[in-house]
Amino acid sequence: MSTQTTVKPLQGRVAVVTGASSGIGEASAEKLAELGAHVVLLARRAERLQELAARIEKNGGGATAIAADVTDKAAVQGAADRVAAELGGADLVFNNAGVMLPAPIEELATDQWQHQIDLNITGLMNVVGAFIPQLVKAAGERGVGDLINTSSIAAQNIFPNFAVYTATKAYVTHLSRHLRVELGPKKVRVAAIEPGIVGTELQSHVTDEGALAWLAGAKESIEWLTPQDVAETIGFLAALPPRVNLQQVTIMPTGQTS
Repeated sequence: MSTQTTVKPLQGRVAVVTGASSGIGEASAEKLAELGAHVVLLARRAERLQELAARIEKNGGGATAIAADVTDKAAVQGAADRVAAELGGADLVFNNAGVMLPAPIEELATDQWQHQIDLNITGLMNVVGAFIPQLVKAAGERGVGDLINTSSIAAQNIFPNFAVYTATKAYVTHLSRHLRVELGPKKVRVAAIEPGIVGTELQSHVTDEGALAWLAGAKESIEWLTPQDVAETIGFLAALPPRVNLQQVTIMPTGQTS
């Protein structure tokens, strides 16, 4: 009696996930590992990463935890160098680390402005700069590479008091369109994922009373997305045939209208 082994769609791939210590990053790392990828977990909280890596390995997957702050360019490059040396380089990067700190613009919360710009834009670009050479190399050798950037429905819609956050996410979406045009001919797919409201740690960082009231009302009136919902979408994008690139995916709670 012969047995047939099921080949997982991402078997042999190396997937870097930033912001992997919680929320969408954590759930997506688990999903990508379930689909066969060796996942590289990148975030600041080393203990959380080690726990996640152990859970992935217990479930039969492969994981490497690297504690690094994406706003630290040298640390990100060091992580990329380690991925190249130990795993042969990444062929999938889920560029997901981010923060949301709404406040009325007249409050002049300049520290919060800068923190969002540093993480959501500069941190994102540090990851792009460190890993794009690996993605291009992998695509040349294997026929596909993937860069998936986490944007937000806020990149398209208007949310009062969220001006700086929404502007950083508009940057992510527009950048992703341009990178797709540059990298597509080199067989690197670029996608922007634009979720609506997802129940993650992002909300726990919010201090603005108006935004907190809006979020509380939204939680009462609609069922929010879960990180696992978004993770399923990330896994779907990565497992598509190399000829297929979904460049922009908006995923919304059914009840969210804006």
